[in-house]
Order: sequence, then C-alpha cells, then structure tokens
Amino acid sequence: MLKVTEPKTTEEFSKYYHLRWEVLRKPWEHPEGSEKDDQEDKSIHAAIYDEKGEALGVCRLQFNDPNTGQIRFMGVRDDQQGKGLGKLLVSYLEEKAKRHGATKMILHSREIALPFYLRSGYRVKERSHLLWGVIQHYLMEKDL
Repeated sequence: MLKVTEPKTTEEFSKYYHLRWEVLRKPWEHPEGSEKDDQEDKSIHAAIYDEKGEALGVCRLQFNDPNTGQIRFMGVRDDQQGKGLGKLLVSYLEEKAKRHGATKMILHSREIALPFYLRSGYRVKERSHLLWGVIQHYLMEKDL
C-alpha cells in the first residue's frame, strides 16, 4: 500500500525534485533547477514513493500567513495518474495545515487540473496567472 511521506534523505529529496521537474517543467523545456524557489526550506514537502524508492507523486505546503496554507508544485507521474495519489497528497497536506492552525487552503491550479481540485472540495476564486504565456492558472480555495 502506498503512503505519503516527507522526504528526509538526500536521495529522497533528489527523486522528489526530479519528479517535480519532470512533470512540471521539462515538458516546457525548462532546465532542472527551475522546479525550486526560495521557499523550499520553509515548506513542508510530501511525496509518495514506490517499493523501489521511486517518486510517484509530489507536492509542497507553504504557509502564506498563520491561517492560510498553499499547495504548490503538485505533480503525479503520468503513468500513475487516476490512481488516487493526488487525493492522498492533498489530504495529507490539508491535515498538516490544520495541525499548524490554518483555516484555509489555497492553490493555483492549471486549467487541466481544475476537475481534480473541484472534486477535492476546492472552489475557483478567480482566473490568476498565465504561466510562460501558455498555461492558464486559477486561484482556488477551500475552508479547512
């Protein structure tokens, strides 16, 4: 049975970031390293690894203020989509956010992922940014 864990070792983080790059940056020809930002050390990272230690799904929780958590850099390997991994990751981060006192979770969803987040109880607040001029994002929110 697959479970969500927080990467701890250098190898786990390496696989975590590589999957983030592979899913979220590589298809748009962005270099490795572009999957990171200046909030990595201040955030909670979550991943699902298979029995061989390969990353199947990843995401990150950052706190924008004491009441608001934000899901960022959510990615599930193409061959693992539709198997419930995304739901496990989102639920894990929502519970973490609640334990830290957050009452609301936000995220910026790519248009293609809107149905997933709507099924997870999020609502669209507004159209937000257009990443790299081609990927429309929507600000979504959920009360915890």
